[in-house]
Amino acid sequence: MDDRSSLFGEIRRFARTSGAVGGIAARVVGERAFGIKTNRADHAEDLKVILGGLKGPLMKVAQFLSTVPDALPAEYAAELSQLQANAPAMGWAFVRRRMQSELGPDWESRFASFSREAAAAASLGQVHRATLPDGADVACKLQYPDMASTVDADLRQLKLAMAVYHRMDGAIQHDEIYVELAERLREELDYEREAAQMRLYGLMLKDVKDVHVPVPIAAFSTRRLLTMTWLDGRSLLRRLEENPPQAERNRIAEALFRAWYVPFYRYGVIHGDPHLGNYQVRPDGSVNLLDFGAIRVFEARFVRGVIDLYEAVRDNNEAQAEHAYRSWGFADITREKMEVLNEWARFLYEPLTQDRVRRITESDDPQFGRTVAERVHAGLKRTGGVRPPREFVLMDRSAIGLGSVFLRLKAELNWSRLFQEMIADFDTEALAARQAAALAEAQVPAAASAAAA
Repeated sequence: MDDRSSLFGEIRRFARTSGAVGGIAARVVGERAFGIKTNRADHAEDLKVILGGLKGPLMKVAQFLSTVPDALPAEYAAELSQLQANAPAMGWAFVRRRMQSELGPDWESRFASFSREAAAAASLGQVHRATLPDGADVACKLQYPDMASTVDADLRQLKLAMAVYHRMDGAIQHDEIYVELAERLREELDYEREAAQMRLYGLMLKDVKDVHVPVPIAAFSTRRLLTMTWLDGRSLLRRLEENPPQAERNRIAEALFRAWYVPFYRYGVIHGDPHLGNYQVRPDGSVNLLDFGAIRVFEARFVRGVIDLYEAVRDNNEAQAEHAYRSWGFADITREKMEVLNEWARFLYEPLTQDRVRRITESDDPQFGRTVAERVHAGLKRTGGVRPPREFVLMDRSAIGLGSVFLRLKAELNWSRLFQEMIADFDTEALAARQAAALAEAQVPAAASAAAA
């Protein structure tokens, strides 16, 4: 694609989304600055409808921001959290043209069969089931056209929306959050990178029971087409609608806990997109882990900081808590700010500090987490605000997103013992060595440059 067509694609995207984001700005500014009363709940519903009809990363970003405290007003966060990953699929004519551009004019003859109907469609691409000549069943994830320009246009809108909201309410400064989101989104466009990250997860989870990872097929993959082994499974949401027994709920939750945190505490790697569309339940009750586009690699010192903060919350140790925040890159940490941040830390770590079987959250109030977040927001605003380091973004997202899944599962586990198993004999040098070896074996490229952000 030449620069001219890419530019036009970005302009078209900007035109389609600017009304939605500009509407946020106008209404919030009008209410805050001039006292003009608006119904933000109704406007948030309109915004959800607009974004839900668009393909592309803005929908993905909206889902993400709905879980980040103070990133958007509560009314918008509540509506955007309902956005579903699935979008209407593109038709066969589109698929035929896109496959030809990736594998050549004889692409269809390279498969024993290729389904014309998409098995799934999401924000960046859609998946088709196919069979290779050797009889292997595969999933072909095909990226939508013009996604690079789409990402650029959506990121401009995101930057505008976040800047306007920060002027109105600066309890959390979003500069680093934006930089992190921009880099991860641009990485997700590269399916060769995702294939490498899929191989990485296959290595990290090879000895973890009840967790399955697809295997990428290099000969049938490109930068915009990812072919992988097909995994049989059903949507977790659909299985929950059937009210499975408690034992199955617990088994699924334990598998997901290990799938997320074995990589983090042993390799310093996190899967940053824990929503219901990214895992399936197999007939035997084990779990398929899907979609490896949003992966974050951390330095060992950051992982050590997570454990330090856990120990600080457990032991009520203010000095250790301050050390943890500073090791992550939080600057200007006063005693008052630290007390506020510790309330959020206690909310996240509480299940890990109690050596007993329990639910992830024992409050009967479905808005309990948001209530805590609002108190934290008010406290940060009172004490001058904070600038979260970019490394913090996906870690916090994973903790909140995965916790919400455990809540939906109504899982009852000894979270403390699971966590202690993860961090037993933790050593920063050993983690760094394991991480380097795994990244090299999986051939994961270095992080994308954030210069364009």
